[in-house]
Amino acid sequence: MENSRAHWVKAQLIAWDIPPDPTAVFRLHAGEEIVPLHLDESGLPTEVLGKFPHLSGYTALVLEDTSRVREMLRGPVSVSVVIGKAVESTGLQIPGVLDDLFVYDGDLGVSFDGDTPTIRVWAPTAQIVRLHLYADSHPDTTAAVYPMVYDSQTGVWSIHGQADWQYQFYLFEVEVFVQRTGRVEKNRVTDPYSVSLSMNSARSQIIDLNDPALMPPGWQDFPKPPPADPVIYELHVRDFSITDGSVEAAHRGKYRAFTALESNGMNHLRALAEAGLTHIHLLPTFDIATLDDDVNNQFTVDFEELASYPPDSTAQQALVSEIRDVDGFNWGYDPYHFNVPEGSYSTRPDGPQRILEYREMVMALNSIGLRVVTDMVYNHTAHSGQHPQSVFDRIVPGYYYRLNDDGVVENSTCCSNTASEHRMMEKFMLDSLRLWATAYKIDGFRFDLMGHHMRDNMLKVRDLLDGKLVYGEGWDFGEVAWGRRGINANQFNLAGTGIATFNDRLRDAVRGGNHVDGQQHQGFVSGLYYEPNGITPGSPPEQRARLLHFADEIRVGLAGNLREYPLLNAWGETVTGWDISHHGAPTGYTLSPRENVVYVSAHDNETLFDAIQYKAAPAVTLDARVRMHNLALSLVLLAQGIPFLHAGDDLLRSKSLDRDSFNSGDWFNRIDWTYETNNWGIGLPPADKNEPNWPIQQPLLANPALRPTREHILRAVEHTREMLRIRKSSPLFHLQTAADVKEQVSFYNCGLDQIPGVIVMGIADEILVIFNAAPKRIAFMDEHLSQFHWRLHPVQAESYDAVVRLSRYVEGVFIIPPRTTAVFKC
Repeated sequence: MENSRAHWVKAQLIAWDIPPDPTAVFRLHAGEEIVPLHLDESGLPTEVLGKFPHLSGYTALVLEDTSRVREMLRGPVSVSVVIGKAVESTGLQIPGVLDDLFVYDGDLGVSFDGDTPTIRVWAPTAQIVRLHLYADSHPDTTAAVYPMVYDSQTGVWSIHGQADWQYQFYLFEVEVFVQRTGRVEKNRVTDPYSVSLSMNSARSQIIDLNDPALMPPGWQDFPKPPPADPVIYELHVRDFSITDGSVEAAHRGKYRAFTALESNGMNHLRALAEAGLTHIHLLPTFDIATLDDDVNNQFTVDFEELASYPPDSTAQQALVSEIRDVDGFNWGYDPYHFNVPEGSYSTRPDGPQRILEYREMVMALNSIGLRVVTDMVYNHTAHSGQHPQSVFDRIVPGYYYRLNDDGVVENSTCCSNTASEHRMMEKFMLDSLRLWATAYKIDGFRFDLMGHHMRDNMLKVRDLLDGKLVYGEGWDFGEVAWGRRGINANQFNLAGTGIATFNDRLRDAVRGGNHVDGQQHQGFVSGLYYEPNGITPGSPPEQRARLLHFADEIRVGLAGNLREYPLLNAWGETVTGWDISHHGAPTGYTLSPRENVVYVSAHDNETLFDAIQYKAAPAVTLDARVRMHNLALSLVLLAQGIPFLHAGDDLLRSKSLDRDSFNSGDWFNRIDWTYETNNWGIGLPPADKNEPNWPIQQPLLANPALRPTREHILRAVEHTREMLRIRKSSPLFHLQTAADVKEQVSFYNCGLDQIPGVIVMGIADEILVIFNAAPKRIAFMDEHLSQFHWRLHPVQAESYDAVVRLSRYVEGVFIIPPRTTAVFKC
């Protein structure tokens, strides 16, 4: 059956997008069996449309006798209609009926009663499931094969093992009908609930995560860093240490690099923690489909050869691209097994050593005062269907994934989209999060493409993880956009839940352009209006108006991006955050500042430094560009909400203008914790994502005047730490409620007569922050502020930056140098 356009939504109910002709004859086909269906002219009930809103308007067909449905679902099922002499048929999508009939909320995977394991797998459509047990992970080892027992009420197959099964390996043999192939497939597949794996995920392993042998000394009772309002640093495990010469060679790019407490990288993180950083956000660390665990299979490029080519050469990217899929580098947004640490980051990936080393990493980061966030990617898997790296779909075909109208897996996220609106996918997600929170003591979770989950999913996540940090990408696109599959977890729908989302409004206004276009379009910090680069569209008056509007968007972001925050806009009107437009959508959307993740740079798209290099006018000096960069970081670190930094933002990190370095290797992604280089000008970035921009990039990369020195890098390092210390110095920078923000945060220099490029933020008449993005010194005064006695914040009074020390308050006038953030205390 090529298409599956009908949906078996409940045991007695099928939905089909076909006219409800009362003269038609409808039938259900289950193997050789043919069963009549009756048209329900009242249509689909409200409860069904609540779960499947995309089926609105579908015809409702009723199955009178449901006694054999469970058995029918273990073979091919389809529906047909005869209208006159015309016959039409289609396959059935079955997630709804599986959720209706096979309810299970118990353990899956391996669980232990004392020393005895029980292994369970949910496979309600399977005809047979057997366990293949291997004494070790060697590919030539012969398996002992055991039948598993089926519970027809829950759809769970199980087997009780022996104590000596622990540390042995296993696979499921699943005989199951697959709609897309039209036949019964005999799949030998790993366990989706695996907690340990052999090399390259060939076999699951029977492991008790409570085994003391898998715990570092002190693991069970080591102290966590004290609670603190989050400030996040996003870091990739391999980037952290792969080129750090102060780390033992065998541990570079591995979890154990974090246990080298006196390495350059750990000293850098410790300094950030002492200044006020609270959380390390690790890019995906679950089992990744595109990384080879075996270092002997990983290819490398000679860095000395790459360094020998000119800074604008195509040679570096060509050599890197030749090995990009076999080099040991990938961001990791291609999940294979969600509950197992990635093997390539372990010194011994064959078996449970990765569990021990992951826990060592968590302990090491906690020991220097940093809590750990993991990046979770439950919205998709790398593969589905009968692909060898497909797990869910080779056990319960057609269930775990979101299907289109024809029954084909949706891939709007880039890969195979999971369907967390289905009961057992949601259960898997919750079970997985519980495991990471308890077995690995993870303190927070960042959700990739969170808008592809349902709001109800995320509310259950929030309740499960009560007290832990929960945030993610609330983008609204693809098949879930505009609520087509239910109320999804986008920015607007999560307002009031306490779940935070990334604020792209402030990001775009600060930088200019957006995530898909306008690399050279200027924003608030990059010279818009004052220093036009000749590329940004608009006449001077139009650019001035845009600058003023960007300032309004930033003000809303600084105030927690609150929907109801009152503001005098650039045209002199009193509006709310909701009324300020961001490309036609509201700017303010949160109901609490804790829902506002404030950022100007992340792993996606160009780094902040590279964006500044793109956008700044040619005549702008490197010194000035560094000040633009640092001003952008100030706007993040002094905002109400959750500040978020991309690793290396604080040392002018560059990826040589690469806009998507997910698979660009160590050469383009490396970080130098010695501050000697920032990775600018190491060749044109990979052609597949960047070649159209090469003519723009080439003269920038070739220009020696744009290459930072150690002194430039240290200015960013010190600036970031100063901003962190200032934020940490007062609870006024992290107000907890919308009421607090509306009462205590005020903005001056607003409305029609404002100085363009200047944002003045007051907090409780105790703190005043002036962000001057203009390339000239400004003098600002306000009658209300003049009644207080202001002095430069002590951190800035002793700043590394001689320019900021020139900021002063004299006889009611604030004097602020160009491209400077000045913080005053009353």
